[in-house]
Amino acid sequence: MIMYDFAVIGAGMAGASIAAELAPHARVLLLEAEDAPGYHATGRSAAFWDECYGGPGVVPLTLASGPYLREHGFLTTRGALHLGRAADRAAMDDFLATFAGTGATIERLGRDDIIRRVPGLRPDWIEAIHEPACADIDVAGLHQHYLGRARRGGVEVVCRARVGQLQREAGGWRIATAAGAEYRAARLINAAGAWADGIAALAGVRPLSIRPYRRTMAQLRVDPPAPADLPLVLDINGTFYFKPDGGRLWLSPHDEIPAEPGDAAPDEIDIAIAIDRFEQVTGWRIAAVERRWAGLRSFAPDRLPVYGFDQAENAFFWFAGQGGFGIQTAPAAARLGAQLALGLDADAMTQALDPAAYSPARFAQERKLRSA
Repeated sequence: MIMYDFAVIGAGMAGASIAAELAPHARVLLLEAEDAPGYHATGRSAAFWDECYGGPGVVPLTLASGPYLREHGFLTTRGALHLGRAADRAAMDDFLATFAGTGATIERLGRDDIIRRVPGLRPDWIEAIHEPACADIDVAGLHQHYLGRARRGGVEVVCRARVGQLQREAGGWRIATAAGAEYRAARLINAAGAWADGIAALAGVRPLSIRPYRRTMAQLRVDPPAPADLPLVLDINGTFYFKPDGGRLWLSPHDEIPAEPGDAAPDEIDIAIAIDRFEQVTGWRIAAVERRWAGLRSFAPDRLPVYGFDQAENAFFWFAGQGGFGIQTAPAAARLGAQLALGLDADAMTQALDPAAYSPARFAQERKLRSA
């Protein structure tokens, strides 16, 4: 039986990207439970790169990933507007203060500038924060890029390989899949997204309370048609966002509904909520709801990603809790994760990142403080 240096569990964007980064340095196995990689969160992304998305703690990962994404042609600049009414001025001020000094490019706009960008906007939306660097991201292209890099680097990619048992043994792990296959690896990389805590439990590792949440999306046909150059439009209070896509409009109620790991499906009430909120923003008529879907996003308790070896099990590496920002931060996150897993020094992409901010050690420290 082959002994792999690393077995990466989960072949979505997280698993594919870290496997690709590990490949030049190690023998890597990439296990995917579904028939094809990227079925869940990766395949259902809203597909944008936004400097402020995820909060100040995520900005360094997003900015570090930008050059790689642009260089390889995965970004198309669109811009973003965080809209507000008169009652939202304090929220606007808080947003500007929160991201001041992070390196994100943001500016405040008035009504005249807004309506040039969002025709048909209702009169009570009078202020906005503009993010000129926000871009569409080619999610499928990026995912295939990393899978291709991984395969060319010698990574063995195995689908229909849902992990059923993880057994610690001398020198590493014995991995058994639900289909009856067995593999051995010196170290595990937990890139299982919504299933990350479940994989930890199978390995006898203390879960980190990484919780999945459902996000709802709908594709609308609107009249007049959505302008192709419409920016990503978000509510400053986080109750909706929408963006154009191929002559249609993608709309979300910006929901985060606790869910169990699984094949997420939209609830009709959430679609109705999204439409109601949209109709309060523009005068466009909704001609049809053409598609609806939902995906899972997974967060650690502090909403920052988790990258690093477990404090109690030094052959178990966390690469999870990447919320809805795992795609836009994939290049820097994967590079940092591989460097930590391999014991390599930082490079130009990761030198500005603080690994301690994302380490699982922070949860052990919090537990000690609570018990003191």
